[in-house]
Amino acid sequence: MTGEPAEPARRRRRIGVLITVAVFAYALDLASKILVVAHLENHAPVQLIGDWLTLQESRNAGAAFSMGQALTVVFTVIAAIVIVVICRIAHKLYSVPWALALGLLLGGAFGNLTDRVLRSPGIFRGAVVDFISVKYYAVFNLADSAIVCGGVLVVVMSFLGTTPDGRRERDTRPEAAAPAGKA
Repeated sequence: MTGEPAEPARRRRRIGVLITVAVFAYALDLASKILVVAHLENHAPVQLIGDWLTLQESRNAGAAFSMGQALTVVFTVIAAIVIVVICRIAHKLYSVPWALALGLLLGGAFGNLTDRVLRSPGIFRGAVVDFISVKYYAVFNLADSAIVCGGVLVVVMSFLGTTPDGRRERDTRPEAAAPAGKA
């Protein structure tokens, strides 16, 4: 009977982790964009590591590498769908790594969605504020970084066979279940 309380504690839903990570990622992104607009807009780039890493305010109506500039509404809808899907998955979330990954994706999606909804030129057509510039690469923001890190975690956990409910997928093929030499 002493093992009963441990089981619910171990299998506790990780929605709190997801929400905490999402709020933290969103708050960092929002604060950074407020600072960038206040201090970098219409100013020369700030070099952090020579010309390899600079901070420069840039508006992006498209996706990564400024692709799809005319598809802002599509990217807005995609971000909204991602948010809805994560919220639907949350009810069966028991894995801390999945909670971290989905929290990063959720916070990043909310960060860029906020720009697309509230920034000019208008609702659902707003340009995202980007400001981290790496030489020979794209200009991006903290929401983009959260999305990429969350996506990498999802790929790694999927590759390892870990599911959002905390179980590990096992090979269920009949030949894998039977001991060698017995059929």
